This record gives sequence, C-alpha cells and structure tokens, in this order.
Amino acid sequence: MNTIIPSPTVIDQSFSLSFDYPVIFSRDILNPENPVIDDVLHRRESNRRQRAAVFIDAGVVGSTPGILERITAYFKSRSTTLELAAPPHITIGGPAAKNGWEPVRAVMTTLGDLHMDRQSFVIAIGGGSMLDMVGFAASIVHRGLRLVRAPTTTLSQNDSGVGVKNGMDEHGQKNFVGTFAPPFGVINDSDFLQTLTLTDWIGGISEAVKIAAIKDAALLDDIAAHGPAIRRRGSAGTAALERIIHRCAVAHLEHIRTSGDPFEFGSARPLDFGHWAGHKIETMTGHAVPHGQAVAIGIAIDTCYAHQAGYLSAADTDKILQALTACGLPVFHPCLLEKNSEGKRVVLGGLQDFREHLGGALCVTLPGPLGAKTEVNTMDEAMIEKAILHLARLSP
Repeated sequence: MNTIIPSPTVIDQSFSLSFDYPVIFSRDILNPENPVIDDVLHRRESNRRQRAAVFIDAGVVGSTPGILERITAYFKSRSTTLELAAPPHITIGGPAAKNGWEPVRAVMTTLGDLHMDRQSFVIAIGGGSMLDMVGFAASIVHRGLRLVRAPTTTLSQNDSGVGVKNGMDEHGQKNFVGTFAPPFGVINDSDFLQTLTLTDWIGGISEAVKIAAIKDAALLDDIAAHGPAIRRRGSAGTAALERIIHRCAVAHLEHIRTSGDPFEFGSARPLDFGHWAGHKIETMTGHAVPHGQAVAIGIAIDTCYAHQAGYLSAADTDKILQALTACGLPVFHPCLLEKNSEGKRVVLGGLQDFREHLGGALCVTLPGPLGAKTEVNTMDEAMIEKAILHLARLSP
C-alpha cells in the first residue's frame, strides 16, 4: 500500500535589524563635569531619568584608589538625570571572572534583586574577561539589558570591549558559552591605561598586530617603530599606545560593520587570526600566559606557517615577528613542546577546539600577503612543528 505524503506548507520568515552603538574615546569619565556617561545613557531617550547598576572589576578597584566613591559622586551630581540603583558592585576580574557559572549567576542575581528591566542599564567597568562575563549575564536577563562597557585595559579598549561578543569559559574551552549582543555604548577612558601592569599594558598590542598583519600593513610599521617607547611607557609611549588602540578599534569595528557576518554564522573568522593556538596555550598553562601574550605566540606560529606555505615572504614574516618582540611580546612558550601519551604536540588539540567552536569545516586565517589575508581549511602538522621549532630557536 502506497502512503501519500502531503506537501508541506512553508511560511518563509525573513526580517532584518539595524544595530548601532557609539565607541567613545575620552578621559576622566567619572569627573562630574564630564557628560559622556550621562550622554550615552540618554542617547535615545533624552527626557528620562536613567537607572543604572554599575559593576566594577576588583582589579580596577585595587589599582584606582577612590574609584567607588567617584562613581557614587558622579551619579549624585547628576541625580536629576541619573539614578544609581545601588552602590557599585565589585566583581572578580581576570580569567577567573569567566571561568564557570558562579560569577555569572552572582551578576544575574544582583540584577534580579535590583529589579533591573530592559530599559535600565548595566555599566561594566573592567578588563576584557570581566566585560565578557557581565555582558553575558546582562544579555540573558530579561533576554537582554542595555549594556554600557567601560574597558580598562589595552586589550579590551582595542578589541574585545568594542565588539559584539559576550561569553564565558566552560567545558575546558575558551568562550564555550556566550551570546552575540551589541552593547548600548562603549566608553574608552585612556586614563585607566596608566593603572595597568606592564604585562597588561603591552598584552593587548597583540590584537593590534593581528589587525595590522591581515588588514593594515602601515599600522604594523607604526607598532614596530614605537614598540620600544611603548615598553618604556612615559609620555611618548603613552601617546603611541593610545594611537594604536584607536586605529585597532577602528579596524575591528569596520570588520564587524562591513564583513557581512557580524554574528559569525559562517566559518571564516579573520579576527581570530592566531587564536586557535592562543586559546590552547591559555588553557594549557592555566592562564599563566595571559590572553594577549598567548595570542602573540599564536600569531607567531601562524605567521611562520604562512611563510612555509608560500603566502608570506621572509621579509614580511620577520616584520610581524619583530613588531611583536619590539613591544615585549613573546613568540614562544615551552608548553608548545609538550606532547601527549601518543607523542603528539598537545597544542595541536587547539585546531579541533577551534573547528568545533566555528562549526563546520576548519577555517584558519593566515596573513598573506602582508596587510591581507588567506583562508585555509587544513593545517599541516609537520609545518606547524617546523614553525614551533623555529620560534624555539629564536627565543632566549
């Protein structure tokens, strides 16, 4: 007996949304005379008294004496236009901020206890990991609260803090859980850079090298030329770092705006150049190697690989490596030599983690020619091995 299967009824659903948010560069944003925070919160509803909950990275509190009182004073001085829902909430910072659900739940619980709604604001002040975690919590409470980020590190001001991603580490993988949720606004206060350790001061430059290698060769020359001054800090180094942060942030935002894939539905992730190895190095070392430094090593591996594959000249390969080392960033770590019980480099597991995170086939971005990119769907393990050993010989 033949079964007749009726034709399905299909309703094609399609709509598009427009997202917009400002990325503002300023100084001394907690000065009551500086209207930037007030202006951002009122950019859509100018006549409403805006309610906000402020979360601040514990590391920022420790390195910036009096900041809690300054936050409270800012809102008090503008009490006719702003309401601080509660005293600023101090949250854990650094990699531990996004390691597991406890910090996320704590933020969600606080937002619930304060009865924050979809028209109220979450202001997050801190480094990239803390911003990722608070942003993730805010994006899933009431299906999304209005988030304003105030990044405080080089890495967060030029890269993670200006983008559309939020997340946390779980299941042994970086950013295993997360959301795409554009912020309501981003405020980069360059005064926060002066509170950084040297490690954090230079760490985020790896993301600028990443952008330069695949999008802006002139920026790479700028980084290499001013790397020594940046390491020394001082007025010249500060000016150079601020300029590089701005250029990197502009390039990052341009990619999100023009790539045609801001929420990364496809497999290609140009802004993750160097990250398959970088993320693995972070987990292998228990975050003893910070994100920026781990990405620098990942960039170095993929740069040497690109040269072997014929995408990058020897001179341009050296330019990328020299830009990293000029700023004091590493291009090698002994963990790269670790092998598993089967005699295979442990770091190679990062390729599978990366493929799984992307979905579909592996797609790795390599530089080549300088200032442009090449996408590859396979990586030759022998060539990776050769790249690692070459970098080991370069390192003291």
